[in-house]
Amino acid sequence: MNFEHLFNSFASIKVAIVGDVMLDTYWWGSVDRISPEAPVPVVALKRKELRVGGAANVALNTVSMGAQTSVISIIGDDKEGKDLLQLLNDNAIDTSYIISSGKRITTNKTRIMSRNQQMMRLDAEVTADIDRELEDLLLEKVKDYFTAHKPDVLIFEDYNKGLLTVRLITELIKLCKEHNVVTTVDPKRKNFFAYKGVTIFKPNLKEVKEGLNLLADSVDLSSLKEMHALLQQQLQHQVSFITLSEKGIFYQQDDQVRIIPTHIRNISDVSGAGDTVIAVASLVYAATKDMHLAAEMANIAGGLVCEEVGTVAVNKQKLLHECEMLLGE
Repeated sequence: MNFEHLFNSFASIKVAIVGDVMLDTYWWGSVDRISPEAPVPVVALKRKELRVGGAANVALNTVSMGAQTSVISIIGDDKEGKDLLQLLNDNAIDTSYIISSGKRITTNKTRIMSRNQQMMRLDAEVTADIDRELEDLLLEKVKDYFTAHKPDVLIFEDYNKGLLTVRLITELIKLCKEHNVVTTVDPKRKNFFAYKGVTIFKPNLKEVKEGLNLLADSVDLSSLKEMHALLQQQLQHQVSFITLSEKGIFYQQDDQVRIIPTHIRNISDVSGAGDTVIAVASLVYAATKDMHLAAEMANIAGGLVCEEVGTVAVNKQKLLHECEMLLGE
């Protein structure tokens, strides 16, 4: 495998990301005392930082790999929404298909940090499903995007914030099949079995167990193959791609099945690792249709971002170097 050639080819890949975008706000400070008013630490605020989160972080990862990336979503008509759009535009992510609506607020997760540890998180969000009018608007945005730039892959990023309704999911999968577009999904429990017929279904192990109501603790090839069979009965998808935390990644596509173990890392923060995994796997599969290579590279990428604090995009050059070192012949 010529990894440099593969990485250069990502520039021609068009990625559409549909899902829940978020703003991640970090308040960094130090703790030297306990409050006299209540048994809680007093954080002396030193700086504030805004980052993109949720589906926007997936977009940050695909664009950092060089892919042409568009986000299709709904945000609030508020300051947080404007801040999020600015961050996306600053990172060369296409925001022209994002809807600002007075019916919603922009999801904002505020993390209070001290000594690289999270002290508290404050969430501002609306999680009710979008209404029919917003569904129709979003469908039109996707159709407009398909007309203007036929994507190579569409990534569903579902965080249970109400954007991805069953109707929307069904309509978009149908549209992608009509246009021969690869579909990948990072699901949550609410719409877990709504993603019928997708190309790659990427839950984590906990989500699979909850979705299938499984109690088994064993994580081996036999039990994972059984999970794939149970998932396929309901989803009729092509690839099961299950993240196993510190145990690595499992995938099955027809008779091709593997557990890929993690590489030893100095873990600082697992935030956003799943976003990186789905981004890299989707991009590599769209470029090569090689699921084993996609899983191997996504596994390395997920480990790399865990070495950083907070949600960050994978570093393309670091990933290229590690792929050449760990996967090159």
